[in-house]
Amino acid sequence: MIEAGTLSRPALRRQLRQARRALSPAQQKQAARNLYRQLAQHPLFRRARHIALYLPNDGEIDPRLVLQAAQRRGKAVYLPVLSAWPRTHMRFQRLRQHEQLIANRFRIAEPKACQARQRKPWALDLIVLPLVGFDEYGGRLGMGGGFYDRSLAYRQLRKNWQNPTLLGAAHECQKVDRLALASWDVRLEAVVTDKRWYD
Repeated sequence: MIEAGTLSRPALRRQLRQARRALSPAQQKQAARNLYRQLAQHPLFRRARHIALYLPNDGEIDPRLVLQAAQRRGKAVYLPVLSAWPRTHMRFQRLRQHEQLIANRFRIAEPKACQARQRKPWALDLIVLPLVGFDEYGGRLGMGGGFYDRSLAYRQLRKNWQNPTLLGAAHECQKVDRLALASWDVRLEAVVTDKRWYD
């Protein structure tokens, strides 16, 4: 486990991204299967009807088996869609079966923007967020763009928002001892890795 207090945020990001990118294709594939096993039968996932996921990039743990399971079970699955540059908004858009995806400005696949299929974050049941680093206390270190923090900033206004549940997904090697959080950082309810749950 990395001691986060000894590194700046950019240095910590670099080290954690390097750790997840260093995983071999076989390790990544096994991690994806383990993530699926950890999540697919969990009550959080089973109860959720509207679920936002992500498509993996830069060594992130791959949730596509979870996505496929959600679609098989008739759940509505949403992916993040970024607004056109220079705006920095992110929306959650329902994914259609076999939909053709396009690359956004970060070369991450996403659906072509369609406002009619977008849903407000508070109308989702579960958001599974990618992350660069996490701790056991709900702290999340993202890529630094702030897209999730801005989309979920409404949660800072009231402490008892019921929806959605925010669940981080990561490789176990991305765990740190304790993250120093900024005022705008949105805390997670839990993190699931290829090894275990952190509530």
